[in-house]
Amino acid sequence: MEKSHKIKLLVGLLCSFIPLILLFALCCFCWKRLWRHGRRKSESLEAGGETGGCGAEENEDLEEEDLVKFAGGESLTVHDILDAPGEVVGKSGYGTLYSASIERSGSMVLLRFVRPACVGQTEEVLLAAWALGAIRHPNVVPLRAMYAGPRGEKLFVHPFYAAGSLKQFLRAGVAEAHRWDIIYKLSLGISKGLDHLHTGLDKPIVHGNLKTNNILLDADFLPRLSDFGLHLILNPAAAQEMLEASAAQGYKAPELVKVKDISKETDIYSLGVILLEMLTQKDPINSNFLQSKDFHLPTSLKNLVLEHKVSDVFNSELVNQSINQNSTNEQSLMMLFQLAIACCAPSPSLRPDIKCVVAQLEDIAQ
Repeated sequence: MEKSHKIKLLVGLLCSFIPLILLFALCCFCWKRLWRHGRRKSESLEAGGETGGCGAEENEDLEEEDLVKFAGGESLTVHDILDAPGEVVGKSGYGTLYSASIERSGSMVLLRFVRPACVGQTEEVLLAAWALGAIRHPNVVPLRAMYAGPRGEKLFVHPFYAAGSLKQFLRAGVAEAHRWDIIYKLSLGISKGLDHLHTGLDKPIVHGNLKTNNILLDADFLPRLSDFGLHLILNPAAAQEMLEASAAQGYKAPELVKVKDISKETDIYSLGVILLEMLTQKDPINSNFLQSKDFHLPTSLKNLVLEHKVSDVFNSELVNQSINQNSTNEQSLMMLFQLAIACCAPSPSLRPDIKCVVAQLEDIAQ
């Protein structure tokens, strides 16, 4: 009888512990699965393997935490981005730019795909993305989200601007590209956007790749700087390739040799080239440079001034409009040209800072 009572007591104790044992086993199983998922995700982000398209392959482990969202991108999901039908609008050595439609909302976005082989260390990229994603200014293209794919690829989500880039605008042959009021509006807007990057943030950001192809326009000719801070996201080899591409296009300051040399002064030089490009409607690099010793736009314009051929500097249609409107516009044209030449000074110490550039541009309008 006593033995039977002990057996019943033992069985009762075991039954009471079984739920706790099962709960403990379940917790261990879930923790182990989450740990494997986190390790697999970390390895995929750091692997840097090649991928052939804009999106990532579907993955049962894909979760919302793969998408870092910023202001304006709160409603986006991973599937919104990966399922968005897109069209290539630009290519570079480090990635591809797509215009894409978010089917759920019907809105258009720009998706910047950066190849895994070109991305920097994951921790550095995330830090840079948080800094870039916090920037908001009327003359700066905002970053709304960043997707980190399972192979290490990155997708950066920006608003879409139907008017395209400043380079496209200048090459389209439209009458607006020769109007002084629009050139002035573009010059001031670009400068204010750069001023915000250089002086309006707790931690200033150097653009590092300023050129007409990286300035987007809306329907009202409001310019917005894009591609700023890309050197913070790319690995050293890809960042250097970006720098060399900028040099080949004529926007690189003479002292800028390595990515570590990127500075506010090199941004000012690029700004000067852009101002000259708008005033003259000429490419920064003369495609017939083999037949010309002055194949770089700032150099050729400075030589025209020295030869007292200032009338040959500006786009003829722009000059005609200025003369026909009033002498003030003609004088303003020369003031903007002198400012652009100052920005392109060979020595960084001789270039005006961005606050000075904005102040001089505002003086031109008075």
